[in-house]
Amino acid sequence: MDRLDVIFHVVLIEPEIPQNTGNIGRTCVGFNSYLHLVGPLGFSLADSYLKRAGLDYWPHLKWCYYENRGEWERTVKKDPGRRLFYFSAKATKPLFEVSFEQGDTFVFGKETAGLPDDMLQDNSDRCLLLPMVGPIRGYNLATSVAMVLLEAYRQAVYHDRRGSNPLEGYKRYTPSGP
Repeated sequence: MDRLDVIFHVVLIEPEIPQNTGNIGRTCVGFNSYLHLVGPLGFSLADSYLKRAGLDYWPHLKWCYYENRGEWERTVKKDPGRRLFYFSAKATKPLFEVSFEQGDTFVFGKETAGLPDDMLQDNSDRCLLLPMVGPIRGYNLATSVAMVLLEAYRQAVYHDRRGSNPLEGYKRYTPSGP
């Protein structure tokens, strides 16, 4: 699959909570974005909590799984034109200082520890922060992904379509059922 067949790519490095991953999967479906899961995971992909959080959207999700970070990094190196952004509460540059484009990749760390320090150091010029104006350490992982995808969509898709219907060409999903 060409990386521009989808709007964005979301990478979760060693996610631990199945409900968060399920919700992120649902959000990726809503933004026609590809989800990359990098193990080891803190849950089974067959986990009922994962499926329940994604509800009936999981079959529509475009996703792949990498056994470990090394496997994911080898895959990324095969696509040197890919733009990657790493999100961390330790970053200092707010996401509003970047112009996002279709095909961009957003990398997030595990819920309890975030991204590994060596990954942040190796990519310091592409580490971004979600602004936190209240007294919190960080946002929930699923909330963070949703905020980043919405801002990236606003910049890369919605902004480019101002003056016309920015949702033109997108079919609204209607769940089947009684």
